[in-house]
Amino acid sequence: MELSTFFQQLTNALSLGSLYALIAIGYTMVYGILRLINFAHGDVFMLGAYFAFYAATSLAMPWWVAFIVAIGLTAMFGMGLERVAYRPLRDSPKISVMISAIGASFLIENVGIVVFGGRPKSFPSIPLFDTVVHLGPVSVLSVSLFIPVITAAILVALLWIVNGTKTGLAMRAVSTDLDAARLMAIDVNRTISMTFGIGSLLAGLGGIMWTMKYPQLNPLMGVMPGLKCFIAAVIGGIGNIPGAVLGGFLLGVLEIMIVAFLPELTGYRDAFAFVLLIVVLLVKPSGLLGKHQAVKV
Repeated sequence: MELSTFFQQLTNALSLGSLYALIAIGYTMVYGILRLINFAHGDVFMLGAYFAFYAATSLAMPWWVAFIVAIGLTAMFGMGLERVAYRPLRDSPKISVMISAIGASFLIENVGIVVFGGRPKSFPSIPLFDTVVHLGPVSVLSVSLFIPVITAAILVALLWIVNGTKTGLAMRAVSTDLDAARLMAIDVNRTISMTFGIGSLLAGLGGIMWTMKYPQLNPLMGVMPGLKCFIAAVIGGIGNIPGAVLGGFLLGVLEIMIVAFLPELTGYRDAFAFVLLIVVLLVKPSGLLGKHQAVKV
């Protein structure tokens, strides 16, 4: 493989890994607080993309306004989902909450098919993100450069929130011992709702970035990315925010580079994530970075 082709594929791999990392953070935050796998997270990712699409097309909003509105709506949807589907079952057996999460996922997907239609839609072109950037012999779309920068900024902001704010202190307290947090006068419901809101905000942002890089929307578009991002969170150490980022980058780089070096395996691209998951769980069941607390940063 030529050096220019290698760097071309590496750029694509870092971009895809950044998207996986962005969405995996939402999985790991919710699990860290509630020990709950939010199986509807990939569908919230899908809703973020559709909200941005309709805000930009049907409502004719400027793209940056459409993105802000879509991200806000996605965050509110995630908080509402927690209030309706998860909070009433908080003291129920974990299997009941898991079944509720799976049911919420199927409900969102099928309502999406009815409301948005099953026919794929094309995300409108935005010149800022569709510009071809030449970096020596490497040519990439500008969106592939924006995505890692946005992911890095989000990670820094999250680490500051978790480590440097009262909300983050409450999140860490709830993740360590929910009952003790209640005794310390922490508003547990508000803290959990805020966690879902932040996770859904990241999913919505990830959905928008995804459709700018791969500009096609359909109501089931979040299924496979959501599953892969869950795998990324487990690989890095679920409940560990830097671990989710590491897992996302590792999965994205592996997926792109294996296909680049071994194009005959392109049809097995989605299988690489599951193979990597099995290998990591066999070698280090707690994930690459491990975890000693529910949320570790």
